[in-house]
Amino acid sequence: MRSVALIFMLGLLGGCTTSNQELVRDYHNDGLHLFKQGRYSDAEESFQAALKLQPADPGIYYNLGQTYDYLHRKQEAEKYYRECILRSPNHAGARHALTILLMNQNKQQEAVEGVEDWLKKSPNCAAAYAEDGFLWKQMGDMPRSQARYQQALALDPNDTRVLTELAEVYEKLNRPDRSMVLYQRAFEINPHQLAVKKNIDRLRSIGTPLPHPD
Repeated sequence: MRSVALIFMLGLLGGCTTSNQELVRDYHNDGLHLFKQGRYSDAEESFQAALKLQPADPGIYYNLGQTYDYLHRKQEAEKYYRECILRSPNHAGARHALTILLMNQNKQQEAVEGVEDWLKKSPNCAAAYAEDGFLWKQMGDMPRSQARYQQALALDPNDTRVLTELAEVYEKLNRPDRSMVLYQRAFEINPHQLAVKKNIDRLRSIGTPLPHPD
C-alpha cells in the first residue's frame, strides 16, 4: 500500500482544498508512473484507489485491465476490459486488448463475434473497421484485412495505427511499394514512431520503388 498511503497522506495535508477529482488524478497518475516502471502490483493499488473514488471512469478500468494483463491474471484483465467497453463502447484500446486476449486464449470465434457486434452497433467508427482488419490479418486473410483497413482509412485518413498495419498487409501481399507510401504517411503524422522509421529505412535499403498501377 506504499503509493496509495502516500497520496492519501498528501490529501489529508491539503485538507478541504484537495478535491475528490484531484485525488483521483493523483492516484491515476501514480498508477501510470508505476506501470511504466514495471511495478504492476503497486500500480494496481493506485488504480484501484482511483476507481473507488470514480467508479464510472472507463480509462481506469482499461488501465486496470492492462495491469492485470501484465500480471498474467487474464480473467481479471478480461473483466476490466469488458467493464471499460460497457462504459465506453468505442474505446479502441480496450477493444484491441480484449481481442488479443481472446485470441491468445484460443477464443477466436468469441473475438470475431465481439468485433462483428461492434461494427453492427458503430458502423461509422473507424476503429471498429481497423479492429476487424487486425483480426483478419492475424488469421491470414490478407485481402479481407486490406479491405477493412481501407474502410477504416476512409473514415479516419490520419490514423497511424491503421496506416502502419495496412502497410504490413501490403508487405505480405508483396507490394512493398505501397507499404513504403503508408509508412511514410504514418511517420509524417507522428515522427516519434521508431519502428515505422526502421521499416522505411529497411524498404529503402532494398530499393523499393514508387507504387506502380494495379
